[in-house]
Amino acid sequence: MKLEAWLRVIAGVFVLVAVFLGATVHPYWNYVAAFVAVNLIQSGFTGWCPMMALLRKLGVEE
Repeated sequence: MKLEAWLRVIAGVFVLVAVFLGATVHPYWNYVAAFVAVNLIQSGFTGWCPMMALLRKLGVEE
């Protein structure tokens, strides 16, 4: 998989896990999903995403 595909998969997994934990464990887990959403929004405007920087360092193909 390429870099952007990895980013979408990771973001989706984080959101699904956070929503599940928010529904079953404690509602504060929903803040994790909100954090992911805010990062996706800011990366849309700035072009910089912390997870993409990490994936590049790990050698994921662009």
